[in-house]
Amino acid sequence: MTDGSTPAASAAPRFRHVLAWGLWDWGSASFNAVITTFVFTVYLTSDSFGGETAVSAQLGIAMTIAGVLVALLAPITGQRSDRRGRRKLWLAINTYIVVGLSALMFFVAPDPGYLWLGLFLLAAGTIFFEFASVNYNAMMWQVSTPTTIGKVSGFGWGMGYVGGIVLLLFVYFGFIEPIGGTALFGVPATDGLPIRVTVLVSAIWFGLFALPVLLSVPEYNAPSTDAAARGPRVGFFASYGVLVRDIRTLFRESRQTVYFLVASAVFRDGLTGVFTFGGVLAAGSFGFTSGQVIIFAIAANIVAGASTILVGLLDDRFGAKPVIVTALVGLVLCGSAVFFLHDGGQTVFWIFGLALCAFVGPAQSASRSFLARRIPAGRDGEIFGLYATTGKAATFLSPLMFTVFIGIGAAIAGPGANVQYWGILGIVLVLLAGLLLLLPVKSGGVGALADRGGSLDGRAASAPSPSAR
Repeated sequence: MTDGSTPAASAAPRFRHVLAWGLWDWGSASFNAVITTFVFTVYLTSDSFGGETAVSAQLGIAMTIAGVLVALLAPITGQRSDRRGRRKLWLAINTYIVVGLSALMFFVAPDPGYLWLGLFLLAAGTIFFEFASVNYNAMMWQVSTPTTIGKVSGFGWGMGYVGGIVLLLFVYFGFIEPIGGTALFGVPATDGLPIRVTVLVSAIWFGLFALPVLLSVPEYNAPSTDAAARGPRVGFFASYGVLVRDIRTLFRESRQTVYFLVASAVFRDGLTGVFTFGGVLAAGSFGFTSGQVIIFAIAANIVAGASTILVGLLDDRFGAKPVIVTALVGLVLCGSAVFFLHDGGQTVFWIFGLALCAFVGPAQSASRSFLARRIPAGRDGEIFGLYATTGKAATFLSPLMFTVFIGIGAAIAGPGANVQYWGILGIVLVLLAGLLLLLPVKSGGVGALADRGGSLDGRAASAPSPSAR
C-alpha cells in the first residue's frame, strides 16, 4: 500500500512528473546562477555602490541575517506544510514571492543610495528561495521510487546546471555583452540597464518553468484522507516542540542519520558559499569584467554538470561517502590554492575555480543519495524534510566566515588594501569542518534498514544498496 503521494516500489515513476519536477530546478537556476552568484551580487559589489571590500562585507552581513532567519523559520515552515498536506501550495507561494523580489531588483540603480535596497531584496529572496526548496526537495519521493531516487535526484541537479548554462548564454549575448554600444536586444549599456534587465528576465524565466511541477505533480497526500498520519494541527510556536520531539525520536532510532544531517548541513553550506561568492571574488579580486564572469559561470556549470553525471557512476560502484570525502578534500585544496596563489591572477582563478566547481556537483548529489540509503523504515518523508531544513539552518556559516576573514585580512594588510580574497579562507574552513564531522559517520544502506523491519512508506525496503557492497 502507498499513501497516494508516492509511486509504488515496483512502478516506474511517470516521466512527465519527473520532467515537471526537474523543470523547477531548471528554472531555479535563474536565482542561483544569475541573482546570487554571477550577475546581481557581482553588480552590487562593483564600484558603483562603494568600495569593493566594504560592500562585500555588507553583502556578507545581509546574507548572514538571511541565514539566521532561515535557520529559525525553515524547519517549521517545512514541517507545517508536510503535516497539513500543503507542500505544493507552499512551493507555489514561496516560488512566486522569489519571482516578485527578483523582478523588483530591476529598480536597483547603480548608485550607493540603492545598495541597501539591493541587499534587502537579495536577502529576502534568499530566505523565500530556501523555503521553496524545502518543499521542492521533499517532493522528490512523489516522483521517484526507492530504485530510481538516485537517477531522479541526479536528473534534478543536471537540469539545474543545464538551465543555468542556457540562461547565462541568453542573457550574456542578449543583454550584457554590447555590440556597437547596444546589446543584441537593444538594451543600452548605461545606468546598469543590462544587469537590471537581466534580473527581470531571470524572474520571468523562473516563473515560467516553475509552472509544470505545480500543474502536473499531484499535491502531497492529496488522494489520501489519512489526517491521523499527518498528526493534529498545532500552532506556530508549538511546532518547535513537535520538531524537537521528532529529532529526539530520530536520534534514538538512527543516530548515524542525525550525525550525517549535522555534517551535511555544514559542508553543504560551504558548497553554497563556493558559488555564492565565486563571482564576487572573480570580479573583485581577480579583475574579471561582467562579461568574463558570465563566461566563467558558463564554463563552471558545464564542468559541474559533467562531473556530477560522471561521478554518479562512482557513487553506485563505491558508495556515496567516498565520493563526498574525496570531493571535500579536493574543495579544501583548491580553495586554499586560490588564496595562496592569488598573485597569479586570472589564470589561477580559471584553473582552481573550475576545479572547485568540478567537486561541488558530485558532493551535492552524493550527499542526497547517501541519505536516501540511510533512511529508517517508514521515515523517508520526514528525514528528507529534516535534510532540507538542517541544511538551511546552517546557511549563515559561509557568509559569516567570508565576512570575518575579510575583516582579518583588512586588519593585517591595513586600510586601503583589497583583501576580498581572504574571504575564500572562511569558506574553506566551513568545508573542512564539514569534512571532519563527516569522517566518523558510518555508511549504511536500504538493505541494512530492511533488517529493522517495516517499509519505506509502505514500499519494499529490500533493494540492494550500492554503498553496502
